[in-house]
Amino acid sequence: MDKFSRTLHGYNPDEVNKFLDDIISQVEKIIESNKEKNEEIKVLKEKLNNQEVSVNEEILKKAKKYDDLSSTLNEAISLAQNTGEHIRKVARQERDLILKEAKKDASTIINEAISRSEEIEIQASTLRQNIIVFKRKLRANLEEQIKLVDKLDKIEK
Repeated sequence: MDKFSRTLHGYNPDEVNKFLDDIISQVEKIIESNKEKNEEIKVLKEKLNNQEVSVNEEILKKAKKYDDLSSTLNEAISLAQNTGEHIRKVARQERDLILKEAKKDASTIINEAISRSEEIEIQASTLRQNIIVFKRKLRANLEEQIKLVDKLDKIEK
């Protein structure tokens, strides 16, 4: 059985499709060969019924051989169909598992981003408060400096 490379959504669709196309092509060839053999058997049986060909051991062996081959081909077709279905089922399961893991990872990433955002918001709020306190202290300092300058002006006069 072929191994397929994986993509974000399961097996590589191109590889799976190529494999399925190969199986379909082989099955179509088997079906066509089966039809030809069945037609040949039909013709031989008609010739036997019409007594156009005398019955001998070789013809009977060939007819049995074609019947056996037809049975084998039908089994091969059935096996190819079952294999194709199994591959599709496995690919769907892989896809579902990958999607489930991706959703879980996305949820984790989102939760971490929300948590980080909340931390940053708290830091920003603290910084705003510190700026307000700094402005008040600076204003008070400047007002004291202005009062001092005013006192110096009065003293000089």
